[in-house]
Formats: sequence, structure tokens, C-alpha cells
Amino acid sequence: MRTFHCTACGALVFYENTQCLACGHTLAFVAQQMKMLSLEQHDSGTWAALGEAANDAVGYRLCANYSDHGTCNWAIPTENPEPLCLSCGFTHTIPDLTVDGNREAWLKLETAKRRLIFDVLTLQLPLRGKREDPSGGLEFDFLSDIVTVNGDRSRVMTGHDNGRITINVAEADDLYRETQRIQHEEPLRTLLGHIRHEVGHYYWDRLIRDGNRLAAFRELFGDEQVDYQAALKAHYEHGAPADWSDRFISAYASTHPWEDWAESWAHVMHMVDALETAHAVGLSVQPNRRDEPALPQASKPSRARIGDFDQLLSEWYALTYVLNNLTRGLGLLDAYPFVLSSAVVAKLRFIADVIVNSSMPAASRLHS
Repeated sequence: MRTFHCTACGALVFYENTQCLACGHTLAFVAQQMKMLSLEQHDSGTWAALGEAANDAVGYRLCANYSDHGTCNWAIPTENPEPLCLSCGFTHTIPDLTVDGNREAWLKLETAKRRLIFDVLTLQLPLRGKREDPSGGLEFDFLSDIVTVNGDRSRVMTGHDNGRITINVAEADDLYRETQRIQHEEPLRTLLGHIRHEVGHYYWDRLIRDGNRLAAFRELFGDEQVDYQAALKAHYEHGAPADWSDRFISAYASTHPWEDWAESWAHVMHMVDALETAHAVGLSVQPNRRDEPALPQASKPSRARIGDFDQLLSEWYALTYVLNNLTRGLGLLDAYPFVLSSAVVAKLRFIADVIVNSSMPAASRLHS
């Protein structure tokens, strides 16, 4: 994530902020500029940018989920007739807000999704909603388990189906999510990780199946025509093969080629976000010995930049070396509990190449 500053007073602010703590002005992210702007409301109800952005003649409205529910922090140019911002527009179903805890869960879900959307915009990936493209668009359903009057529970399964991503609202509960992480022996289970994984399935459809890359995909990941439900059943009954770490980024990735792709895709998204943060804060790793991981200066990740995957990987090794040592010093689990085998690196490299060479149109609503 980039570093942002209040355009009114210059203070450091963050992507999730709604108010500058230094000067008190309202903050909002504007996707058209990929910037956090400090805003001032006019008597007409519209908002204008302040400070370094004050010469911007564009007026803004707060996303309806910002002004009405406090679950967003994006603004929209007034000429855009949509009540919701680009990110919120991809949400098809929100949780039942009459249920205790669901408003807080919805905020966490939307916060994670906005970070995903930022990554997608940074990498200039195709991004269209189902209203624009019913067969090839993307949308999210945030749903809760349903308990019937006799106590039976109808479970919501987190997953992807032809562009529709469903996330079980329970995943926003830290205790539930950590319990599931331990039960399924997952090294990393976060809301953002879930969303990045599921959107990986969406981009498999768009960039591999529809992008004529199936042959190259199958060489690395295997034949996706293998029965998915049977593979899933076998995984949950027997677990991953003993040597899974030699070939897969995670135990779950060994389930099926689709899951291998989605887990690997999410990993590339993790790398891009973390390395962009390292670049934005000017992080460097300069060890006393030449044979230790070094990071003279993190490069700024971009669509073109990740094409130099060897350099990206070198920076990633150094960054994760520091991350793990820092978290161990705090008595926490490793922030990066993964080992990248040569087979896994080849898959990550392939995904980076697919991203660099994707040519589908970006979000049309972004420029409206």
C-alpha cells in the first residue's frame, strides 16, 4: 500500500482513515486519482478537495455506504450518477444489519475488499461488475449461516461461482477465523487472504480459460478437468500429500489445480501489497554481511514492474526475512510462514507473466 498524506495539512494518513487526526478534515479515497483527498463540504452538499488538490475543479460526493453506514471511505466525482463507489458497487449482498455484530462484520469485509480493489487497479487488471457484464463480471455476496426454527444450520460456503464470490460473514469474527485456521492447519487465514484467493478463481476464468493460456497453465498446475468435488472430498478426508511443500504454496493448494492457482494468485497479491508498502516507507535492509538477505531499496510494484520477477523475488526474500525476525521478537508467529520451492516459484512467475500480459479492459466505471 502507498503512503498517503492529508492534502490540507500534509500529515501522514492511511488508506483506511476517514479523518485527518492532525487537522480534523474529512478524508476520502478517490479511485480516479488513486489518492486520499482532504475534503470540505459546501452548502450544496457536495465536497471539494483541499490544499494541494484545491485546484481540482471536480466536485465530489461521498459513497452512500460512507455517508449512510460508515462502512466505506471513498468519494465519487459528482458527475458519476452511481450512489456507490467503485469498490462498494461490486457488493451484491450485504449482511442482515438487524443481526447483532453484522454491521461491524460488514465494515471489516468492505475494508478488506477495498484493499483488494486497490491492488487490482494498481496492476491494471480487468475489472467489471455483473451489471455491466452479466456473464463475465464480478460481484460479492456477504452471507451468514441460517439457523432454522428447529435448530438446524444451513451453512454458507465461502467460494467462487462464475464471477460471484461468496464470503461467510463468520470469517470476520477473529475467534472463529483463528479456530478454523488451526483446525485446517492453515499458516495464514485472513479476510483479505480469503478475498484475494477467491478473486484468483475469477481471474483464472478471465485470464486463463478465456485468455488461451490453458496449455501453459496445465504444464505447471496440472489438469483442471480432474473432478473438483472428488478432489475436495479426498483432501478433507485424507489431507495433503506428505511432500506437498515441495510442489505447492500451501497444503490446500494440493487439493486441485484450481486451488493451487488461487492460493498462488493470492500470494502474488500479498507480495505486491507488502513490497509497495516497503517502497512507500523507504524501507531498506543493509546487513553487515554480504551473504545475508539485502534490500538496498524496494522497487515500486506495478503491472510492468512485476515482469522482472527475479528482482521482485529477491526483494521479497529480504523483506520476509525482516518480517519474521520482527514478529518473533514480539513473541508472535512468523508473519510469513511459507517456504518457496522451485516449483512454487515457477507458478508465481507464471502468474506474474499472466498479469503483465493481460489485455482485457479495466473498470469502465472508474473514469465515469
